[in-house]
Amino acid sequence: MNLAVIDIGGTTIKFATWKENKLQNKHSVKTPSNLEDFYQILTTEVKNIQKSTPIKGVAISSPGAVNKKTGIIGGSSALPYIHNFNIVSELEKRFNLPISIENDANSAALGELAAGSGKGHDSLAFFVIGTGIGGAIIINQKIWHGAHLFGGEFGYMIINGNQLSNLASPVSMARRYNEQTGKSLDGKTVFELADKGDVIAEKERDTLLHSLAIAIFNIQHSFDPEKIILGGGISNNPKLIPLLNQEIEKLRSKMQITSVKPLLAPCKLTSDANLRGAVADFEQEHQH
Repeated sequence: MNLAVIDIGGTTIKFATWKENKLQNKHSVKTPSNLEDFYQILTTEVKNIQKSTPIKGVAISSPGAVNKKTGIIGGSSALPYIHNFNIVSELEKRFNLPISIENDANSAALGELAAGSGKGHDSLAFFVIGTGIGGAIIINQKIWHGAHLFGGEFGYMIINGNQLSNLASPVSMARRYNEQTGKSLDGKTVFELADKGDVIAEKERDTLLHSLAIAIFNIQHSFDPEKIILGGGISNNPKLIPLLNQEIEKLRSKMQITSVKPLLAPCKLTSDANLRGAVADFEQEHQH
């Protein structure tokens, strides 16, 4: 089934054509500042795709809490103008095609399930480690949205009296380091400084690793997924998973009862994950 595929981001909107079971003609456009221009860009791009490919629908990955039942994107994001009205029906009117919209973290998880680190599995937990901590849960190859669309919002977990997002995101780690040193380094640099014996960097990286290990341990023992996939820029660091495994082993060694060893993997699709997942979501929603 040929589709137009869209990944809405705060800075750019990516477009692709899903044809012959692969993403083709990928390109991006700067995200506009208002709804009118947003509609204009999406409509023009979909029409351009239609000129060269007969498509059956439009698959979209979007920020925010996407409510599949109402067609409304709740929550908040960098694009306030896409929230709190039935955007699905508005876009269907403009495209004159069936569409699907799924949250970006959920889309990334579906992408990994279809063609990345989760391929061949039925259940996954997916952590997006970025400015905060987001994520997704997949059970029986479907997104677990939860009763209030909070499925996979791992960043809200409370660890040692603080939210996981405040403890385990590289941005928070860098902020803590900079507050103590008066520097202005990013998370990647702080992570590397810890290897070089910088005591404050080591302490703050340990906070990140320990907090993330607790969250992973808890998710494994509450949902028991086959695999836990880590995404976000930090997942490209080859040291992350070995260090997390060490932390998880420390937690497991304290258990009086047998615990499960989580199987960790970095995401494979990187920047294509949301697009590929939007396709998977469309196929699930419109399989007749």
